Amino acid sequence: MRGDAPLILTARADDKTAEAALPSGPFDPVRHRTFEIGLRSWVAEQTGAPLGYVEQLYTFGDRGRHARAGDRDPHVVSVGYLALTRSGEDAQRPAFGAWRSWYDFFPWEDWRNGRPDLIETTILAGLGDWVADAPDAIASGLSRRQRVELLFGKRGFNEENVLERYELLYEAGMVEEALRDGREAAARRGALEPLGAPMRHDHRRILATAMGRLRAKMKYRPVIFELMPAAFTLTELQRTVEAIAGRHLHKQNFRRLVETSAIVEPTGEMSLRTGGRPAALFHFRRNVLQERPAPGLRVGIRS
Repeated sequence: MRGDAPLILTARADDKTAEAALPSGPFDPVRHRTFEIGLRSWVAEQTGAPLGYVEQLYTFGDRGRHARAGDRDPHVVSVGYLALTRSGEDAQRPAFGAWRSWYDFFPWEDWRNGRPDLIETTILAGLGDWVADAPDAIASGLSRRQRVELLFGKRGFNEENVLERYELLYEAGMVEEALRDGREAAARRGALEPLGAPMRHDHRRILATAMGRLRAKMKYRPVIFELMPAAFTLTELQRTVEAIAGRHLHKQNFRRLVETSAIVEPTGEMSLRTGGRPAALFHFRRNVLQERPAPGLRVGIRS
């Protein structure tokens, strides 16, 4: 986190016009006993970012994820990880990349100021055409119209469905990766209006998977504190939760949730960096991990 922006580390390409990519590297079974040891070592060497919480995310290996027609190169299977670090304003600059807001790639996921205008002006218009092409087509037990209503309708915003929303846009040919990959729906559309920054290969799908996982995880595990400084105000904690979840939270309800969860405790000190009245500083109460199996901030799903 930096300010109110959740950041991801992107690899720096030699060509300034090239698409952004997630950092990646080979596993060395001679040097590394486990994948996670290899991951931590590789990231530290190449980015200077000390990792805190790490979990294996998913194995990405679908046919065609890198391939082109006639391509005879080896097929690459990637083991994705979700790793958290505290960047801070004075953090070491990555050796080969740059920190970017994840909303650069998923602008429709940021509901902190209400429903994004992009959904009405661009997304629903394009999806309407896609639905009209085959209104009775069924996927995962739902028609195209039902999927659009579920994921982009006005009944509410389920912040965990990041991957499902991206895959719907990809299937409808509305993101640049679909045109690049030769999707029929995208080919019929031709030139696309940019809908978030594209990424190399299937990296935007990997990022969507990580975003959905983190949004869900913070409700039942205290992973949010891996992104917080050692001491923080409740306002800073709320703004961080809002930035990750992508939506605004009612201040009094959030503070009541924090109090009832007993997941933080006051340090006895005050912060003067708020610009107004001094605010109490808190820190994560680690004993909560022994007290109950699922300590997290159970913010509601819909807004």
